[in-house]
Amino acid sequence: RTDSLNLSEFALKMAEDFILKNFGKDYYERRVYKTKSKVAQEAHEAIRPTNVKNLPEILDKKLNPQQLKLYDLIWRRFLSSQMAKAIFDKTEVEILAKNYGFLAKGQVLKFDGFLKVYPIKFEEEILPELEVGEILEVLEILPLQHFTQPPPRYTEATLIKELEKYGIGRPSTYAPILTTIQERNYVKKDEKKRFYPTSVGILVNDLLVKHFPEIVDINFTAKMEDN
Repeated sequence: RTDSLNLSEFALKMAEDFILKNFGKDYYERRVYKTKSKVAQEAHEAIRPTNVKNLPEILDKKLNPQQLKLYDLIWRRFLSSQMAKAIFDKTEVEILAKNYGFLAKGQVLKFDGFLKVYPIKFEEEILPELEVGEILEVLEILPLQHFTQPPPRYTEATLIKELEKYGIGRPSTYAPILTTIQERNYVKKDEKKRFYPTSVGILVNDLLVKHFPEIVDINFTAKMEDN
């Protein structure tokens, strides 16, 4: 287990050599990361490939599909962490029509950088070349109705992120926390693996908030972790 973002000098040199050899110097940028977690112990090195030359496609026959997906994610994340930023050309156009204002945004990828090995979905929106003061013709108006969405229920992953955000628990205690609240029937999971409180969980929560508000206060729990 590790909650560290640190990489050894050996790992950094391994990434540097691989990037320079396979992509060129424009793609390399040495980076050092520090965790934002208040309770991170960073006693170990970050999770990384032992040998970056072991490409995911090479291990296709040695790993099952789930293992291969996990290794592929770790390999790409590690390598991209030492690569240059991607560069986009972004354009914003402000359009005025009597008393109304409209804003059009466009972006075009100019240099892929770390996206070379860590692809992220994005859409290029190409705007036509325009001049200041140019009069535009209205071709079509599409009215769209939008509704605000309530915050979604927690999954295991998002609940752990929330615990980390508030400094509650440590990486070694996250799994037991999730296990305990389920074993005690405080929460259950719906068909999408999202937690929802049971009647028992709601009752216990209400009693704790009413009679022991200091103990269930987020700040109190975080301070206990610090101490």
